[in-house]
Amino acid sequence: MSATAAVPTGTWSADPSHSRIGFSVKHLGIATVHGEFGEFEGTFTVGEDLTSAKIEGKIQVASVDTKEDARDEHLRGEDFFNTAVNPEITFESTKIEGKGGDEFTVTGNLTINGVTNEVELDGETQGTETDPWGNDRVGFELSGKLSRGDFGMKFNQALGSGNVLVGDKIKLDLDISAVKQA
Repeated sequence: MSATAAVPTGTWSADPSHSRIGFSVKHLGIATVHGEFGEFEGTFTVGEDLTSAKIEGKIQVASVDTKEDARDEHLRGEDFFNTAVNPEITFESTKIEGKGGDEFTVTGNLTINGVTNEVELDGETQGTETDPWGNDRVGFELSGKLSRGDFGMKFNQALGSGNVLVGDKIKLDLDISAVKQA
């Protein structure tokens, strides 16, 4: 069974109230800071097979939340996302490949801070269900890693121990519930 075999054809839209787009990064080289974006949209278009499937998404960067207001303001500024110039993060898949069972790999173009790079995300279909209001839903989990430096976010501060204030490697963690569109 392929990852899309359990997902009926059509267009599925992310439901932000039942989804999460999260990230994590090392702080001081010893702890992990977790954050997420509260405002986003996304679609998953499923055809007869994976070669015709497509994923697209947009994130409003100003919605970043790391549970620390001062850090969030810094992230919105020129050292990181520069939301005044680049208010959105965008993603568009270029290839989706099955890995067996409900697992798949998504390759696509991710634009952050005005810089576009190809990224690869590992995904798993969590299943489909009809909610109490008659909406067909599908769940996906996606994860991946990227270098924030590859997207022009090079701000840092060296520490006496040899560690740095903010790690370069970012872990992505997406948990998406999508509703089939009529």
